[in-house]
Amino acid sequence: MTTPSELRAQLDTLTTEAFRPELADIDQLPTLEIARLMNGEDTSVPTAIAAGLPQIATAIDAAAERMGRGGRLIYAGAGTAGRLGVLDASECPPTFNTDPCEVVGLIAGGPAAMVTAVEGAEDRKDLAAADLDRLTLTADDTVVGVSASGRTPYAIGAVEHARTLGALTIGLSCNAGSALGAAAEHGIEVVVGPELITGSTRLKAGTAQKLVLNMLSTITMIRLGKTYGNLMVDVRASNEKLRARSHRIVALATGASDSEIEAALTATNGEVKNAILTLLTQVDAPTAAQLLDDSHGHLRAALRSAQKTP
Repeated sequence: MTTPSELRAQLDTLTTEAFRPELADIDQLPTLEIARLMNGEDTSVPTAIAAGLPQIATAIDAAAERMGRGGRLIYAGAGTAGRLGVLDASECPPTFNTDPCEVVGLIAGGPAAMVTAVEGAEDRKDLAAADLDRLTLTADDTVVGVSASGRTPYAIGAVEHARTLGALTIGLSCNAGSALGAAAEHGIEVVVGPELITGSTRLKAGTAQKLVLNMLSTITMIRLGKTYGNLMVDVRASNEKLRARSHRIVALATGASDSEIEAALTATNGEVKNAILTLLTQVDAPTAAQLLDDSHGHLRAALRSAQKTP
């Protein structure tokens, strides 16, 4: 267990915790000037991410390979980092038609910690291990520990436990030489520098983590065939907006008329990929479903197969 003095010493070494004396009078500035300063700070985030793109791409390829074998993408973090993981996971089912168990967000302290701080939860590696054990982790899974500081015990504990079970591990932090990066097979360290408000890592660090998580899930899904070009063809039409979006995506992919699109979506139970396949190849709905199943959900591969079929 880290003592209070040891923890203070650790924080003193972290870039994300550094004090910026030039901003000591920020509370006395006009609101517009504070907004300009904050906006200027945020512009540095993409540059910091760009420096880590090779590591990000390597991690994505490794995660996609395991998910292609039936594995899951699991985020684990505390506080803002944990909430961002839960957010990214929760957006995958409507966007990519994934099962809720395929991309999972774990936050120290459980679901209640999404809105209320659960004291001490982030300091316990054993809680992370227990949370992963409830998911019955396998070697095909990928666990992403997320922590701005890179020292959060919950995130490190998740990565360490996952490695003992043979799962792929990724450590996402915002400090160089982090313990989290060292614990994971793939360390991604996006160094955004000190925050506008000292230690408030929900700012630049949070923005950087959100952008990297967007990359991890989105590009992994592209690799798994969840898109056709840049069209979101695995969208789940669970409300009126998404039904309208489904129609529009089929139109963009096929150029078919509204009546043809509606007929195709009806025949395929609203499945966008299947509807596109029926319209572009003139196969019926059951054949489209079989072609996509044989192609592991990759629409381009299914189109090639249909074109070869006599």
